[in-house]
Amino acid sequence: MKPIIKLTALTLSSLICFNSYADNSKEESKQPNPVAIVIHGGAGTIIKKNMTPELEKAYKTALKDALVAGYHVLINQGSSTEAIKKSIVMMEDSPLFNAGKGAVFTHEGKNSLDASIMVGNDLTAGAIAGVETVKNPILLADKVRTDSVHVMMSGKGAEQFAKSQDLEFVDPKYFFTQRRWDSLQNALKHEKEQASYTPLLPTDEANNYKFGTVGAVALDSNGVIAAATSTGGMTNKRYGRIGDSPIIGAGTYANQTCGISATGHGEYFIRAAVTYDICALMQYKEMPISEAADLVIHNKLKKMGGDGGVIGLDHQGNIMMSFNTHGMYRASVDTAGNVTIKLYKD
Repeated sequence: MKPIIKLTALTLSSLICFNSYADNSKEESKQPNPVAIVIHGGAGTIIKKNMTPELEKAYKTALKDALVAGYHVLINQGSSTEAIKKSIVMMEDSPLFNAGKGAVFTHEGKNSLDASIMVGNDLTAGAIAGVETVKNPILLADKVRTDSVHVMMSGKGAEQFAKSQDLEFVDPKYFFTQRRWDSLQNALKHEKEQASYTPLLPTDEANNYKFGTVGAVALDSNGVIAAATSTGGMTNKRYGRIGDSPIIGAGTYANQTCGISATGHGEYFIRAAVTYDICALMQYKEMPISEAADLVIHNKLKKMGGDGGVIGLDHQGNIMMSFNTHGMYRASVDTAGNVTIKLYKD
């Protein structure tokens, strides 16, 4: 299967499926610089034999919708920041992904949400951790970036700040999904049998097709790169555990050279400073983005015992998707208009 197609006005309007996008050939021609976007919906034991046709179609549709929403911002000369927020909000609103609506449960039976965002031209960044009632954590992370003097906020303080910014709040019941609840019960049962605390990692969920963190990276018509990541973390996490997703340089990083969003076993991504490390290899060793990412993900991270993947792009719009797991939900539109939507290894 080679799900890469040339993006023309006709194919894009078919992809988006409503009339207001039909004249994209004119919109594209107005761009002073090429644009690109890449998104992910998590990495883990994503194996085709474990997928029903219906579930596979649902994931591809969700990725397509999020991709198109972000790309539409770009081709209308919107900013990379607005594009990635648009894509991530759509994935946060979907029960398919471990972010927002589809977030996993903590040991205490709650949903604790983390997110971060960074803009490459000015290195501004915002992050939040441990929020439980903010509908779209990525919007709060961006408010931290733009409307506060801080980079990271957590818990009740972050929610208090969200109220001052008039963001949308929901009852915690909004985040409930039966499959995520069942995963927690299985983890608690396993913990009781083993008589030890064990959080359930994304790669452990062989019978649960929802694997993780969502992220997006975009290059806009002004040449600005932005990256963002959002997650519900690990099933059965406790003690206020925070993973890599809200940590700048681990789960998210962007500068004028590249933008990266990560997904996987966060403890390893933090220790390896994965997203910054990839950009540093590019900036200081002048490595191509795919080569730098593969070195970190398949060599450095793997030797440490870490599983997961990254997406990203460089200042020329070259797109990268690198992972050391069985699969990664991923989709992109490159500067030439080629669309990619994939779930498994090639």
